[in-house]
Amino acid sequence: MTSTSTEPKVPAQRGGSAGSADGRERVSAFWSLSRAMLLGMKRDRTATFFILLFPLVFLVFFGSVSKGSSSPHAKVAQVGAVKLFDSIQGDQRAGLDKVLSITRTDDEAGTLEKVRKGDFDAMIEQGPDGKVELRYTAADQVKAGAVQGILNSIVQSANQAATHQPAAYVLDSQQVEDQSLKPIQFLTPGLLGWAVATGAVFGASLTLVGWRKSKVLRRLRLAPVSAGAVVSSRIVVSLVTAFLQTTAFLIVATSFFGLKLTGNWWLILPLVGCATLAFMSIGLLAGSVAKTEEAANGISQLIVLPMSFLSGSFFPLDGAPGWLKTVSQVMPLKHLVSAAQSVLTRGGGVMDALPAMGGLLLFAAVFTGIAWKLFKWEDA
Repeated sequence: MTSTSTEPKVPAQRGGSAGSADGRERVSAFWSLSRAMLLGMKRDRTATFFILLFPLVFLVFFGSVSKGSSSPHAKVAQVGAVKLFDSIQGDQRAGLDKVLSITRTDDEAGTLEKVRKGDFDAMIEQGPDGKVELRYTAADQVKAGAVQGILNSIVQSANQAATHQPAAYVLDSQQVEDQSLKPIQFLTPGLLGWAVATGAVFGASLTLVGWRKSKVLRRLRLAPVSAGAVVSSRIVVSLVTAFLQTTAFLIVATSFFGLKLTGNWWLILPLVGCATLAFMSIGLLAGSVAKTEEAANGISQLIVLPMSFLSGSFFPLDGAPGWLKTVSQVMPLKHLVSAAQSVLTRGGGVMDALPAMGGLLLFAAVFTGIAWKLFKWEDA
């Protein structure tokens, strides 16, 4: 800043007022940039919708679908009399009705055709030799497996009762989590991770390219503003956005879908903060190499979408091949989702969050360093 004072100028001492003035100018530039970015996002209603509200649409949709979901309830057609089923009465019958909807019919051929079309999941009848015959469709593997498992259990129980011998082995199965655990407990951390990743990557990349194309970065370069001030102001905006997303997700999930938070749920805040830095470093790298907003959008999509599917944001990777699980381990979103599930819904503590936070910060440092080397104030 140029002084207008008429007093004589005093040579600046090391660490004196000149250094303090420069520091104040840098801080002022940093906050001015941060404020400008926040106001720009506020005025851009489309960006606000896709960053803050659009992810909530997914949470509401999946939360509504899973809210009324239960164990697979299969539709079974019983052709004629089946002694094994007809003999089940009382509490056993009530339990059977909870998992199977049994419809009686006498048309074997017509019923078999309905099974092929998917109107029934299976058909049960008793052969002339007393054998219970099951015919099922493989269109729904989950229900097909459930029907076979239920029928096998009934047959084994009937055989045991016929021998009048007590069971040699008894299975005692219990859920390790609280009995009130609902699907929303697993959906919220995954969808939140996807929302944070999307907002940070796209926000950083599109802002950087947009400012370069509109010559804003060029004007900033002529002003007393460093590249560090530009990047750090973007960090503040990304963190504010991520914490707003987290707050909105937790409020909606707890208020409308019964999300139950564990005692250390607050650890999600530093986790999201570290993850935002990691995702933003990806956006800075994409914005540094892309020359147009279309290219930045394409690069960001190419990174975020596969990372979301391979990190367990939408569905678990339990049945995935081993090499795919290995690939997912190098993706920051995988570590955010796993740690978020632990601290939000599984009773995890600080030691469950610290390794993920350390890995996310290391990832952010490496990718930010690469982006810093490739950073350009204006297109060549």
